[in-house]
Amino acid sequence: MNLHLIAVGDKMPGWVNEGYTEYAKRLPPSCALRLVEVPAAKRSKHADRARILGAESDRLLAAVPKTADTIALEVAGQAWSTEQLSARMADWMRNGRDIALLVGGPDGLGEAARQRANTGWSLSPLTLPHPLVRILIAEQLYRAWSLLHNHPYHRT
Repeated sequence: MNLHLIAVGDKMPGWVNEGYTEYAKRLPPSCALRLVEVPAAKRSKHADRARILGAESDRLLAAVPKTADTIALEVAGQAWSTEQLSARMADWMRNGRDIALLVGGPDGLGEAARQRANTGWSLSPLTLPHPLVRILIAEQLYRAWSLLHNHPYHRT
C-alpha cells in the first residue's frame, strides 16, 4: 500500500519540505508516503473562483492512481483521533489499496475533488496554512503507523 499526498502548490519554503520529508522518510516502504505536487491555478484580483477550483480539481484528480481510495482534506470532513486514524490505516494496509489524500489550494477543494473522495478528513476546525498541512499529515500518518506497531514514538 502506498499513501499519495496530492497537494496544490509546487513552490514550498524549505522548512515545509524539510518537515514533510522528516516524517515521510520514517514510514516503511510497505506504507510509503509519496508527495505529488500540482501547480496552483493563476490568481488575479478578479479571477473566477469556480474556474480556479475546477482547474485545480482537474489537476488533483489526474494525479490520483486509478484504483486508489480517495480522501479529501477539508474542514467539513470527519475529525479523527490518532487512534481512529491508526485503525483506518490498519484497514488500508489490510485492503492493500493505495490511498490518495487530496489537499486543495488557498481556496480549498473544488466540487469534482470532493465528489471523487470516498470520505473527508478534517485535521482541525481551524483554517490551516496549506504548506503546514503537508507536515501535519505526514506526522499524523507516521504517528498512526507507530501506534499500530507499538513504536515508542506514540505514547498514550
